[in-house]
Amino acid sequence: MFQRVLFPTDGSDVSLAAADAAITMAKLTGATLQPVYVVEPYPFTGIGVARPSGFDDYMAASRQVAARAFERIERIAQAGGVRCEPLTVEHARAADGIVETAGSVGADLIVMGSHGRSGVARLVLGSVATKVLQLSPVPVLIVKAGDAAAA
Repeated sequence: MFQRVLFPTDGSDVSLAAADAAITMAKLTGATLQPVYVVEPYPFTGIGVARPSGFDDYMAASRQVAARAFERIERIAQAGGVRCEPLTVEHARAADGIVETAGSVGADLIVMGSHGRSGVARLVLGSVATKVLQLSPVPVLIVKAGDAAAA
């Protein structure tokens, strides 16, 4: 059914709690798990005096967070017998990077975590999961933080 399951992660507990669902879907269908970490553009470009070390620090910290997240996911996937191919995407907004990556790697399914905010909190804070749902041409499975913790 699925050949490649894309699993976006930001290294947070919310996203990693959804890893079990992503790994289970990959295992049940014999798919490859493709964890992806999107490094958003440097937030201080064009503000004040350019400080190259700030950009370098930002990128290094982002890559470290991605590596830690991938390490945890790969360990769980390996224990479950699931092939895992992590990928870091740089200089893209989260939702756009996720959807574009799904297309470029041929993902059949996106499995991602969400805080499950509603009402004003969702409007103010936005939701990467909601944006991915709106933009994605492939099915998206959203695992709410509370649901993942209960599983």
